[in-house]
Formats: sequence, C-alpha cells, structure tokens
Amino acid sequence: MKVGVINYGMGNLGSVAKAVEDIGFDCKILNHPNDVWDCSRVILPGVGSFFDGMARLKEEGWDLELHRYILEDKNALLGICLGMQMLATYGDEGGGHEGLGFISGRVEHFDKVGCNERIPHVGWNEIEEKDSDPLFAKIPNKTDFYFVHSFIFNCEKPENITSTCLYGINFPSSVRNGNVMGVQFHPEKSSKAGRQLLRNFLEQSEWSK
Repeated sequence: MKVGVINYGMGNLGSVAKAVEDIGFDCKILNHPNDVWDCSRVILPGVGSFFDGMARLKEEGWDLELHRYILEDKNALLGICLGMQMLATYGDEGGGHEGLGFISGRVEHFDKVGCNERIPHVGWNEIEEKDSDPLFAKIPNKTDFYFVHSFIFNCEKPENITSTCLYGINFPSSVRNGNVMGVQFHPEKSSKAGRQLLRNFLEQSEWSK
C-alpha cells in the first residue's frame, strides 16, 4: 500500500512520512493534487493557521481533488492537528474561512469555549475513547497523546466525535465521518500509541460511510 502525505507548504511532512515508513508502509510526499490517485490512503498534516492552510489548499486545487478522491471514490483520509481542523465546515482563526466541509462543525479558540488553562495547549494528555472506534484498536483507553494547539473542533454532530480530551474543558481529540477522520494530537510525536494509531488507519480494510 502506498500512503500519501499532502504537501501544501504547512506541515511537518518529514516526521509524518518517517512515522509511516517506520511501521512498514511505502510513503510518498504529494506535491500536486493529482498525486492522490497514486495512493491508497492520504494523510493531511498541518501546522499553522486555519485561514492560511485553507487558502493554500484552495489556491493549489487540493480541495476539489480531495472531494473527488474521498466523496466520489470513497478513499480514506486522516487529518492531523490543523489537518483535522480543516475538515470542518468553518474556522474562526485568521479572520475566518470556510473549511473542507467533510465533517460538520466550527473551529474555535479555546478562550471562546470557556477554557481557563494556559493556551496553547502543549504536551501530553490522555484521551477518552468513545464507542471503540477502529482507529483506536489495540490502544488502551485513556492513553496519553501529544498535543500542540490553541483552537478546537466544535462538532455539530456528537456522533462524529470518536474521543475527547480534558484541558480546562472537554474537547474533541478525534473525529470521524465514515472514511474521513482526524486527530487533534500528533500521532507521529506520540510514541508507540501514535504508531499504532497510524497502523490502524492504514490496515483497516474499509472505512465505510
């Protein structure tokens, strides 16, 4: 299986690609939207602001190609950190921007949703899984993952939330809508549990709607 990591100029591509290769998969950095068709699974990483990230995805045509790849051809995508947030309908960061719209919800600053902890949220925090999602197979509940973020994905539909994390408030630490899923934490920085999560994403035979 060939795994694609999307390069739109805003992501720690090297560490994500290395994590994928470390668990035995062939990984390709994707520099053009058409490259997704060479891959069985695609990862959308991200570091930076929602506004800038979406502007780059749209400018380069990733948004249209990903809609065809995911919604029409039913391939699977995993968003990481900002990559997860851009799956939303809309994001407030940077003055506001429409997201990819794969999972209904709005990305909002921690302050706006009542978090009184130090922001950004940086470091290891445990997550609580919901409904035994296949993405967390063989990962004990309340395992720690590594986070770096100031905004959260406020899901419109609770059924799209697959895990939560407590940091001043309970917020979605992972989301899924069929073959589209995202994690707010960084699996590539989360030791054995992160590697297992990536393996689960890549080895699951089918992510259905």
